[in-house]
Amino acid sequence: MSSSRGPSRTRLGLLFATAIVLITSCFTLVPALAADTLLSQGKTVTASSSENAAFPASAAVDGNAGTRWASAFSDPQWIQVDLGATASVSRVVLTWEAAYARAFQIQTSPDGTTWTPVYTTTTGTGGTQDLTVAGNGRYVRMYGTQRATAYGYSLFEFQVYGSTGTSNPPGCGTANAAQGKPATASSSENAAFPASAAVDGNAGTRWASAFSDPQWIQVDLGSSQAICGVTLTWEPAYARAFQIQTSPDGNAWTPIYSTTTGTGGTQTLDVTGNGRYVRLYGTQRATAYGYSLWEFAIRTGSGGSTPSPTPTITPTITPPPDPGGDKLLSYNKPGVASSTQNDVNCGNCTEARAFDRDPATRWATSSTTGWVDPGWIYVDLGATAQIHKVILQWDPAYAKAFQIQTSPDAVNWTPIYSTTTGTGFKQTLTVNGTGRYVRMYGTQRGTAYGYSLWEFQVWGTGGAPITPPPLPPDPRTPPQLVWSDEFNGAAGSKPDAAKWTPEVGPGVNNELQYYTNNNNATMDGNGSLVMEARRETTPGSACPGGPCQYTSSRLNTYGKFNFTYGRVEARIKVSGTKGLWPAFWLLGADFFSQNRPWPYVGEIDIMEHLGREPQTVYSTIHAPAYFGGGGFGSPYSIAGDFASDYHVFAVDWNSQGMKFTVDGNVIHTVDRATLETTKGPWVFDHPFFIILNNAVGGDWPGPPDGTTVFPQKMLVDYVRVYQ
Repeated sequence: MSSSRGPSRTRLGLLFATAIVLITSCFTLVPALAADTLLSQGKTVTASSSENAAFPASAAVDGNAGTRWASAFSDPQWIQVDLGATASVSRVVLTWEAAYARAFQIQTSPDGTTWTPVYTTTTGTGGTQDLTVAGNGRYVRMYGTQRATAYGYSLFEFQVYGSTGTSNPPGCGTANAAQGKPATASSSENAAFPASAAVDGNAGTRWASAFSDPQWIQVDLGSSQAICGVTLTWEPAYARAFQIQTSPDGNAWTPIYSTTTGTGGTQTLDVTGNGRYVRLYGTQRATAYGYSLWEFAIRTGSGGSTPSPTPTITPTITPPPDPGGDKLLSYNKPGVASSTQNDVNCGNCTEARAFDRDPATRWATSSTTGWVDPGWIYVDLGATAQIHKVILQWDPAYAKAFQIQTSPDAVNWTPIYSTTTGTGFKQTLTVNGTGRYVRMYGTQRGTAYGYSLWEFQVWGTGGAPITPPPLPPDPRTPPQLVWSDEFNGAAGSKPDAAKWTPEVGPGVNNELQYYTNNNNATMDGNGSLVMEARRETTPGSACPGGPCQYTSSRLNTYGKFNFTYGRVEARIKVSGTKGLWPAFWLLGADFFSQNRPWPYVGEIDIMEHLGREPQTVYSTIHAPAYFGGGGFGSPYSIAGDFASDYHVFAVDWNSQGMKFTVDGNVIHTVDRATLETTKGPWVFDHPFFIILNNAVGGDWPGPPDGTTVFPQKMLVDYVRVYQ
């Protein structure tokens, strides 16, 4: 089939933010933090727009003063951070780039919808503004209303300080029980950073580990204590995933706190446990360096020493079978691997990506040290479990020979499955074993690359499972109309602003038009929307070869109608002539809501038409493992010209697959199970939105030539969604 659109086609950065980093799709409540603690670093962030993909909203909360968010060149603009839990906000620090705000507010919100100003100015100074504020909310926003320059708004860092709860639970002491006590660690970077430096009470000395996972530091309190709080003062080399564990003897460990979304900075954790030994056990670094703590402080209860208890959870305990049947045990559990990749080809491809039930993120072994045998990854289920099924969704870098192994202690491993003929793609393995830890141990790679998994799921009973978010329901039978636009407005009226947003600016993918603010989109008075492509120059614009020589229209429903599954159809008379590229398609809403890049969000092209192929249309889906020219789709041809009449283009989409039709004729079918075992992960179980556009030029259709006729109209009779 002909090549479909490449990545740049879906960079909708005409009005909204684009993104170049992966962001997790789950919100996690962070532990209670002390007053004036940095709360925003690494949290989920969104913005009204981004100048381009190089300046995403996430860059303002990444702790890196060399990266920045930059907005579109208009007023108003905003950036907001989700702190994960309601916080008492005491301070906001804005580190501006030269494009700063003259007038802006700092606002808080409980829900991201209703906002309360806690700071207002019309005389912003730029530079670094350290603002004392007083407010409460889960969301904090910088809302700019007047730019100080002709450019947009740009922040190197947007830091929110405060607390999400009390610093100590009732009855918990304030003294540091760890100070001066014996400390040991799995490693030290060198002699200058020993374990003892993290418990010496000196905020200018620190422990630093080797640059690998896992690593740990433990303190011997001298006698068993009731542990009620731990404070970690991180150097920039902090832990993304770690546990706080206690032990009566330094051998058998019980987790009393676990996270896969560590924030760095100062983390004050309320915990409950008993033990003589307390350990920080890091399983995923947040940087390429090791783990480093200025201070590892421990608070104990007022009752003092207690008899050494028997741990309530140890690697040797086997819980009773779960009467509810097999469950997903590995979701959001900490993982450890032989190595991980973090470069331009696979950014932040850490162990956690294999256990997040997100088929668009993956773990991969290091591109510099990990393209070797053996390679492995294991998951800590939190308690002993009975393992009955393992699902591996491989990236093309798969294992030809591997074992599935279980262990009670992550040291001694028992094989429960072994093969030398691994097939890659999706493998669902029926197994039978017992253990707290489950490992994929690869001994022969299937390619010259390393090992990489989109998903590593462990199913069974026992363990300590975290319930994942529910999957969306399939459409009703029969489906019912839930949204539509019949375009019955008066002649010359504009598209319904409650349903459609016009995208404004130059095209992408080497398109040659400038999309206008509905100048090229009107009702014809006969029940159709007209999206007209014209030969006219937009002064000051930039298209390949100079100012854009054409104008046209592109509309989307993001934020006004997002949906998962259903029948989506439109009756369209496409534009024709060489160089035209009309399309009707869907894009994952997390492209905007999470600033997630294409193709990770998924794309469903219901109809694409090339003016140079008047008799043919294309239906295609795109995902991380199949996109651009490698997208999965089919063409459909008729005897005549699609531009000569209206045709109904539709997709029927549910949790098991898709069916694409033209005028009721099935042209392409996607069976989910077959896709996963032959192409790669299915990434279509989340909300999408609708896009209509009438492009001129581009990599796939090519440019207009001397035979091209303008203007060209794409007519849309209706768009309907049934669920």
